[in-house]
Amino acid sequence: MIRFFDVKKSFGTKVILDGVTLDAQDGEILFVIGTSGVGKSVLIKHVVGLLRPDAGRILVDDVDVTDLSEEEFYPIRKDCAMVFQHATLFDSMTCLENVALPLRKHPQAGTHRRMSTSEANIEALRLLEKVEMGSFAAKYPADLGDGLRKRVAVARALSLQPRHVLFDEPTTSLDPVSARRVDQLILDLARKERVTCVVVSHDLRSIFSIADRVAMLYKGKVKAVGTPEEIRANPDPVIQQFITGAPEGPLETT
Repeated sequence: MIRFFDVKKSFGTKVILDGVTLDAQDGEILFVIGTSGVGKSVLIKHVVGLLRPDAGRILVDDVDVTDLSEEEFYPIRKDCAMVFQHATLFDSMTCLENVALPLRKHPQAGTHRRMSTSEANIEALRLLEKVEMGSFAAKYPADLGDGLRKRVAVARALSLQPRHVLFDEPTTSLDPVSARRVDQLILDLARKERVTCVVVSHDLRSIFSIADRVAMLYKGKVKAVGTPEEIRANPDPVIQQFITGAPEGPLETT
């Protein structure tokens, strides 16, 4: 479980998060939604120590990670992987080499042993096949479209068997077919692997097709949280304007 308690974050004089309290339950798909610049990506970056809160606490599986040192964050990042909006693959490595790298660099769970290159390559190919990318193992990221690169990034994120995966705008810039394939991959992770998936997005089709719960951020706070059906039925005009995309209404954008 991932928990945020009264998390606050500002950059200079600009308040981004102003007391966010929220949790992601084990094995669920939680979407964090809101307009651009509202703090969705800022929030999840706190989980893996890429940002530190000005106030509040963050717990991952009952471990308070708020004040951990960089070294202390290493095991947290194994259990809680992040897939960035841009796939952040190494251009000089093949897809197979990108996925195998963490396997060669980090000891396996419960041991102090790292995989050999041949062992890592076998496991990396298995992971690529899991995301339907086995046939692209020898390709370089530059040879692939955005949707395929994101699937390779997911395979790499899974290499250390995380309990939680954070997705930052996973379907942005993808064509509709690629976007739905990424949605299905997230759904499979949660349902088949029992991986907690926290998804930052404003893709309404994704939100209302695979989310277990949805949390909307607005003006630095959680405006609402509930099932997709509860969010659709929420009469708040700000929420209704966001989900309908109406150009006129009370919703303030940045």
